[in-house]
Amino acid sequence: MASKRISIFGLGLIGGSIAKALKNSNQSFYIQGFDKEEVTFKALKEKIIDERINSIKECLDSDIIFLCLPTELSLEYFVKISPLIKDGKIITDVSGVKGVFEEKWNAIESKGLYIGGHPMTGKETNGYDSADELLFENSVYIISDAVKDKSKLDELVSVVKLLGARVRYLNPYLHDKVISRVSHLPQLLAVSLVNAVSENGENINYLDFAAGGFRDMTRIASSSFNIWESVLKMNKKEILSSIELLRENLNKIEESLQADNYAAIEALFEKARKRRDEIPKNAKGFINPLVDVFIYVKDEPGVLSKLSTIMYKNNINIKDVELLKIREGTGGTFRTSFENEEIAAIARRLMEEAGFKTK
Repeated sequence: MASKRISIFGLGLIGGSIAKALKNSNQSFYIQGFDKEEVTFKALKEKIIDERINSIKECLDSDIIFLCLPTELSLEYFVKISPLIKDGKIITDVSGVKGVFEEKWNAIESKGLYIGGHPMTGKETNGYDSADELLFENSVYIISDAVKDKSKLDELVSVVKLLGARVRYLNPYLHDKVISRVSHLPQLLAVSLVNAVSENGENINYLDFAAGGFRDMTRIASSSFNIWESVLKMNKKEILSSIELLRENLNKIEESLQADNYAAIEALFEKARKRRDEIPKNAKGFINPLVDVFIYVKDEPGVLSKLSTIMYKNNINIKDVELLKIREGTGGTFRTSFENEEIAAIARRLMEEAGFKTK
């Protein structure tokens, strides 16, 4: 069976991770890469790509072309490549905005097929050296539902699943609205929150007293503006709408606080708590969440090894694990995540049979 030909424009965190994941999969791929000379040289040396792309024409025989450049540059290459694509070939992108690509595609005559994509994953660091073949493991990869050619859609989906990602379908224009609320707005909120706390006239660093909740809420404030600038430009309308919605909610709290109307604030807390608690119960909440099992363990050597050995011997895959709290000399709690409720129930039973407390 001939190798599937893949072209990747941009071998940074996302593009490089796609290349590494496919090269380390159980299928054969011939991968062409486009990036700065020093990046492609390194990728060639590591055998992550098979050939460097020097001109657009060299990618036109590829079965799938991935655009993984910064958003504005990806759109620029999208406009250049799309009219040249051959019949049956696919072009896709990984940008955080989808509507603008869909609009450009609808104005282009092409024999190929465009399928928008958006992997919901990343790191605080970027570039080829940060690329990781496991970057997409258990993450959600949104794919446009505007595509009518199911056979070609399935072709891209099969490649995406090889990355270890879970696919969700979404209308490209609805995508931009949804992502502005759950991704773009939180990014701006994290930046604003860190800056608000940092700006004080006291001879003390407030951030020295920030605990886990603040850390978790503001982790994404470390993101590079270079990545976000084009997203903010291209999804400006939806982001402004999301900011206004947040402002309205903050205003409600401010007005109630000024009026000493704590009952109204309590109602807002209760509404948020109920809505938040409902999310994991919904199979679509948090984009197909994993099922968590919390395991209390004693503070002793080898406890994590014992947990993983039990799962290994029973052929159960732990999708994610996190040590939530630990008290020296006493113990702590591990959050372990599993694919579904059935597997989680089996894991819980096995842990309890081994003497662990779970919840």
